[in-house]
Amino acid sequence: MIHSSVSIDPGALLGENITVGPFACIGPDVEIGDRCHIGPHVVIQGPTRLGADNRISPHAVLGEPPQDLGYQGEPTRLEIGDRNIIREFVTIHRASTKEEHVTRVGNDNMFMAYSHIGHDCRVGNHVTMANAATLAGHVTVEDHVIIAGLCAIHQFARIGAYAMLGGGTMAPMDIPPYAMASGNHAKLYGLNRRGLQRNGFSRDDIQHVRHAYRLLFKSGLRLEQALEEILAEQALAASKPVQHLVQFIRQTKRGITR
Repeated sequence: MIHSSVSIDPGALLGENITVGPFACIGPDVEIGDRCHIGPHVVIQGPTRLGADNRISPHAVLGEPPQDLGYQGEPTRLEIGDRNIIREFVTIHRASTKEEHVTRVGNDNMFMAYSHIGHDCRVGNHVTMANAATLAGHVTVEDHVIIAGLCAIHQFARIGAYAMLGGGTMAPMDIPPYAMASGNHAKLYGLNRRGLQRNGFSRDDIQHVRHAYRLLFKSGLRLEQALEEILAEQALAASKPVQHLVQFIRQTKRGITR
């Protein structure tokens, strides 16, 4: 069902059972998967690829060039997975040429009204970004993250899996996995224990993560000393969630929020 007022470039590829609302604009080099719903006045520019079963609300803009003064029109792209909910006035930009030339968004995410995903971002699966939450360029957001309204994430910062950011949080550094953070600038406020429980973490895994968190952020140890203490305890070193936490911290480039 494609409204008669829609503008679709001949170079666009549309899957089966797609709905496109009035005055939407679909440009060249755009590929849209099966059963997607494209609302009125949506703009999708290419190169952009959308998977299946995505729902895009009115006035969202996908695949526009990056907001980067160094960008000179080079071929970069945007890739979005399946079953994402993209609400009104959301903007997701194509990549610059400074990394892999791709902005990537995974599956089963919800991006509420006016949220923004900048160029070269990597957004995982089951992520929720509330109204007007903003990712600057080159941000990585791992799976099952919740970013509340009016948050802003600095360029090249990372948000670890299952983290939760309170409303209005300004995050200039990495937020570790499983943590709750809030404030300007962001500070940690304990573990997202309820989120871990809801997502099926075992009691043992939660206890291991809790112990590791205390060593990292409440023991008074330097970060490297705390990591050594964690790896010296057999139960912690064998825990997969703790392993991910340790790896995340060791890979930081902007520093870890404390």
